[in-house]
Amino acid sequence: MSQGIDVVGVYVRDQDEALAFYVGKLGFEVHADMRNGPFRWLTVKHPDQPSFQLGLFAPGPPVHDAATAQTLREMVAKGAMPPLVLRVDDCRAAYKRLQAAGVEFTQEPVERYGSVDAGFRDPSGNGWKLIEG
Repeated sequence: MSQGIDVVGVYVRDQDEALAFYVGKLGFEVHADMRNGPFRWLTVKHPDQPSFQLGLFAPGPPVHDAATAQTLREMVAKGAMPPLVLRVDDCRAAYKRLQAAGVEFTQEPVERYGSVDAGFRDPSGNGWKLIEG
């Protein structure tokens, strides 16, 4: 039996908007979409990494009170949360493909540290790095 990290979550302002972005633009697939009252458990997975899930979670009840949820939404919108990394075989090709799909980049591909990387943000403000390797 193997163990390890199964789900890592990011906060999003709107789960439907996030779902459209991660599936429609980044090419992820829906793994789980379940509701329990006001709480929605929504996870996606990358097709090349099916055992790992990215949770798209909306701050709010029953996990957060209204003030905490508002603070979290503001922090995400400012890009204050730690960036996520999407490893790709060819950063420049992935950049062109994602840009054509409507992903707005904050940084064009640049060579540094022996690799190539680019940056973008999801509709909620979560920062991403595309890293070739």
